[in-house]
Amino acid sequence: MVQKFDIEMPKSLTEIVAARVRQAIIDGEFTLGQMISEESLAESFGVSRTPVRDALTLLQTTGLVEIRPKRGSFVFQPTEDDVQAICDFRVMLEVQAARRGCAIDRTGLLAAMEALCREMREASEADDDVRYGRVDSQFHEVLFAHCANPYMRDAYGLVAGKISALRTAMSRQFFDSREVSLAEHERMVDLIGQGQFDGLHALLSDHIGRTVDAFRLAADSGQFSAPRARQRA
Repeated sequence: MVQKFDIEMPKSLTEIVAARVRQAIIDGEFTLGQMISEESLAESFGVSRTPVRDALTLLQTTGLVEIRPKRGSFVFQPTEDDVQAICDFRVMLEVQAARRGCAIDRTGLLAAMEALCREMREASEADDDVRYGRVDSQFHEVLFAHCANPYMRDAYGLVAGKISALRTAMSRQFFDSREVSLAEHERMVDLIGQGQFDGLHALLSDHIGRTVDAFRLAADSGQFSAPRARQRA
């Protein structure tokens, strides 16, 4: 009998390009609504346009990229209704993930969240916006790593890229965003540790809801041209 070994297959060029472009959108290297040049990306990566085109098509399935026929590829550009819907979705799902994670592995969940809070504080003290944003994303995603429900995890994962990109873009609207953010994340850990999920819901509603306020500020200041809200049936 031949023994089988699991090995990790090397990533394709398409996957490599898609991962890098995804991170660039999340980190704010591309702004909301910005056109993404296939030619420039191909030149930057030293590859043909085929894997670049395939990577952008892949990112379109996650909603991070919009491919417009005869116009090109663009970073997603949400309406205010889109942003509100994402925020409502986050609050609902994150509270339930925290509740389940606390019931299943309270010690492990709190330890992971506390460690990420320490990393966020280090990033803040180093004035490292990119690192802070990445750890901020990990903080919220860790709720789903401990909730023992793959459907909840996958549902959040469908919009995790958009959530992270919005976090980066909108945090720049408030001069004290990191200080307020860090204090609220530390308070979240306390509330989960105490099992105060009504309080967690209220805090997350404020914490996440500021994304909508920031979106309005950015649109009003002309930082990007917000598309019109979709017509309701």
